[in-house]
Amino acid sequence: MISPVTYTEFPTLVLKHRGKVRDMYEIPGHDDTLLMVASDRISAYDVIMDDPVPGKGAVLTRLSLFWFDLLAGIVDNHLITAAVEEFPAACQPYADQLRGRSMLVRKTRPLPVECIVRGYLSGSFWSAYRKNRVVCGFELPAGMQESEPFAEPLFTPSTKAEQGAHDENISLTRLGELVGVERAGQIGTICVELYRRAADYARGKGVIIADTKFELGELDGKLILIDEVLTPDSSRFWPVEQYRPGVAPPSFDKQFLRDYLSGLAWDKNPPPPPLPADIIEKTRRRYEEAVLRITG
Repeated sequence: MISPVTYTEFPTLVLKHRGKVRDMYEIPGHDDTLLMVASDRISAYDVIMDDPVPGKGAVLTRLSLFWFDLLAGIVDNHLITAAVEEFPAACQPYADQLRGRSMLVRKTRPLPVECIVRGYLSGSFWSAYRKNRVVCGFELPAGMQESEPFAEPLFTPSTKAEQGAHDENISLTRLGELVGVERAGQIGTICVELYRRAADYARGKGVIIADTKFELGELDGKLILIDEVLTPDSSRFWPVEQYRPGVAPPSFDKQFLRDYLSGLAWDKNPPPPPLPADIIEKTRRRYEEAVLRITG
């Protein structure tokens, strides 16, 4: 049985940020790099669950490394190495904990927005569409069904909320106000191209990427891909063989957990409810299925 890693503590490193899933460390003497560690924490509705999913951090890391490599021709990324033996000496006392779930990355200035690309009408976008055909500034066709593909992928950025708060969708006009019109256009172009390349590849492996969230940062004036990439935490993955428009297909991501939580008398605010062992195990299996299908 895999022992979960819920939180990390590395006394000789400097904890810079503890997010919903990742712990970010600065390394003394290496000012231009960060150590990014994927824990087994899982969040839903922007709330971190008290119960981890064993092995989840390793799945996120393995998939991110795979996509960084596949998408490298579109945009540079922040990865230096995931080989623990190549990490600085200050990291070596923690090698056993770091192996398989960490990356040494270049330090960047993250953009103040989440970069979401949607290929299918699902999730919060479907909920919004049922109330109004104009969603995030996009006027969508009448009569669309849940899970129906868009004619072209849509770039729909959102705010980056503080932990415990909820992100909010914003228009492309608002994005331009935040980062500049030219930069906003560059961001959208990069993210849609990343999505198209990944979606085409994944479909050949029996997986539909319904939507995903990219993180971009700036380094020396250039946009680069950062954080995690196309994982079950940041994407909606559907099995090709079970897909049909009009219903929400089963998924290889945290939607299973969200569906379970939606059936509880919980207001989606902290504290989270405890997770039964079978829900944790079924979530773990879905994450494993995603990485097996996509990476082979």
